[in-house]
Amino acid sequence: MISAKLSLSGLGQIAARQAFPFLNWISRVNAKTLRADIIAAMTGAVIVLPQGVAFALIAGLPPQYGLYTAIVTPIVAALFGSSWHLVSGPTTAISIVVFSAISQHAEPGSAEFVSMALTLTLMAGIYQFAFGLARLGKLVNFVSHSVVVGFTAGAAILIATSQMKNILGIAVPRGDSFLHTWADIAAKVGLTNGYVLSIAAVTLVLALILKKSFPNSPYMLAAMVGGSLISLFLNGPSHGVTLVGEIPGHLPPLSLPDLSFPTLRQLAPQALAVAVLGLIEAVSIGRSIATKSHQRIDSNQEFIGQGLSNMVGSFFSSYAGSGSFTRSGVNFSAGAQTPLAAILSAIFLAMILLVVAPYAAYLPIPAMGGIILLVAYKLIDFTHIRTILRASRPETAVLAVTFFATLLLELEFAIYAGVLLSLVLYLNRTAKPRMPSIIPCPDTSPRRFIPVANDSTRRCPQFDIVEINGSLFFGSAECVAKRLTAIYRRDASYKHVLLVADGIGTLDVSGAELLVEEAENWRRRGGGLYISGLRLENRMFLKQGGYLDAIGRENVFLNKKQAVPAIKARLDAERCENCQLRIFAECQSS
Repeated sequence: MISAKLSLSGLGQIAARQAFPFLNWISRVNAKTLRADIIAAMTGAVIVLPQGVAFALIAGLPPQYGLYTAIVTPIVAALFGSSWHLVSGPTTAISIVVFSAISQHAEPGSAEFVSMALTLTLMAGIYQFAFGLARLGKLVNFVSHSVVVGFTAGAAILIATSQMKNILGIAVPRGDSFLHTWADIAAKVGLTNGYVLSIAAVTLVLALILKKSFPNSPYMLAAMVGGSLISLFLNGPSHGVTLVGEIPGHLPPLSLPDLSFPTLRQLAPQALAVAVLGLIEAVSIGRSIATKSHQRIDSNQEFIGQGLSNMVGSFFSSYAGSGSFTRSGVNFSAGAQTPLAAILSAIFLAMILLVVAPYAAYLPIPAMGGIILLVAYKLIDFTHIRTILRASRPETAVLAVTFFATLLLELEFAIYAGVLLSLVLYLNRTAKPRMPSIIPCPDTSPRRFIPVANDSTRRCPQFDIVEINGSLFFGSAECVAKRLTAIYRRDASYKHVLLVADGIGTLDVSGAELLVEEAENWRRRGGGLYISGLRLENRMFLKQGGYLDAIGRENVFLNKKQAVPAIKARLDAERCENCQLRIFAECQSS
């Protein structure tokens, strides 16, 4: 009775830790980790201040919404996610998807635009939360990293394009395509406002100098202050330089997304794109940092954490967020020990917002444009792009399709296209298991089988051994059938074939039916199909479905050591006597 109570208590603790994952790390917090987390949090709060404003402008929202997102989202994600170092909040890629999705329905910056952004955020969070509950975290493994690299590079160019009007001081129509926008810029470049361009250029150059000289400093914030001073010196507003305007100096207010059915139906496809992109970003960043911190990431829990952060955030004036590579990397590098660092960073940012908000009124839009241009450039992962181009044609295709779709088509379609193409390539590889012919190597003891060419003359003239490396399922059944048919068509003297099944991971009904069909074909040819090394679960599957009896239990062996002598005894004895190859050990005694 006591042991049963203890068992129930243990199960209750496990359930509680799954429902409230912060219970897994809260016990690790002590004076030492708290000190390290506070230092990392202060660093992160200063860094996210200019980023939050910049990302909100990219998303077409008033600047305070980027800061609200950087306050609310990381707290919820840290409490309900699985990563110790991942910091969530507004990101460039998601910001530009939000802008693209809603700008076609409402004027950027308007109350309607804000309302729809909150609705989009809520719906994306619901998608993410549902994916987590459905345990779909492993699906991220099937999305090529090239999708993220290609989309991010394309988004970076779109971000830079969107800021050209703020950097040059020219009017560019909203909603035009990428090519039309650059055509408008080229046509109006002669109307460039020199004051606007000067402020943007000075801010950008100052940021680059500070980044190179003091890489760990809040160089973006310092450069924005420098740009503001230049604007004051030049009396920018009187020369057409627009200012950000005063940011409300209060904590994120309560908000209510638009839950009307027409709006929900209108934004459902775009919300799915935001959800998928956010999950790919968060999990990939979390895993990247986990390889350095030696932590295991639970993808399903990360889905739930990201979903909850967006769902809760939509009711506190926050738009869609995800994991930030920059802030997460800084958080880890600054020595953060627990997710408390992300929570404290959000609290410090809220405190800073209350103090500095009035000064945002003097921040010139061109200075923000210069900073956003730097942010866009940093998004392009030139190292990975070069590696992908050199290493893999299929991955290059995924990269190129996603990149050009991002530039030329709707952003949500670009995400779907990249993900779909990466899945198609994965399924194509899965549907073509490697099936080399193998022979025993005479120079090894005990004998080891090595692969040879399918038409090698070193193979036994009557008996071929084929190793299957991959799943035998409905997608690969045709490929396996063609390989077995090719053996007989190439040389009709081959009447026996042994399938080495150690490498078969998954076996389904289509694969089992194929084995039965091939067993009958090889029997009609006067020989047989044999199988060795089946995994226990696959053998039980064949047995329960009656497939094992149809293949012939006498034709299924535990391993090659059992199979080869048994099959050798069924070969044409006269041909064996005249054979000069004698590749099997059993041939030596015949």
